[in-house]
Amino acid sequence: MKKTHIIGLILIAVAIGIILITTGDASTYVGFDEAEQIAQNDPAQKVHVVGTLRKDAAGKIVGLNYNPAVDANHLEFLVQDSLGRENQVVYAAPKPQDFEKSEKIVLVGSMHSDKIFYCDKILLKCPSKYQEGKISADSSASVAVKN
Repeated sequence: MKKTHIIGLILIAVAIGIILITTGDASTYVGFDEAEQIAQNDPAQKVHVVGTLRKDAAGKIVGLNYNPAVDANHLEFLVQDSLGRENQVVYAAPKPQDFEKSEKIVLVGSMHSDKIFYCDKILLKCPSKYQEGKISADSSASVAVKN
C-alpha cells in the first residue's frame, strides 16, 4: 500500500471516532414527562428541558431555595416546561448571574426516581438589553447627499 492510502485510512478512522464520540454525548430536547420516561430506561442519559421560571405577581421566583451562607453549591427552584408541567429542579452549583432576569431556561441533566430533575448545566435566555429602550428614527433629520 502507498503512504497516501495509509494516511487516508487513518484520517477516515479518526473522523469516524470523532463522529461516534460527539453523537454519544448528544442529548435531546424533551419535557419533564419524557425525561421521567427516559430516566426509567437509562438513568444516566442526559436530556435538555426548556421551560420558564415560575414567578409571582411581584416578579419573585416561586420555590427558590438558595442560601449561599449554608451551601453555595445548592440551588432549588420550580420550572414549568414548554408542555405545561411544573417540576422541582436541583442544581449543584452556584446560582448563575442574572438568574432572576431570565425569560427562558434550558436545563441539561436527568430526572431521578424521586421525580426531581437534577441538572448539571443551566443555559439562560435573558431579555435583550435593546428591548427596554427602543430606538426610534428621527423623521426631522435630514441627510445631505453629495452629487
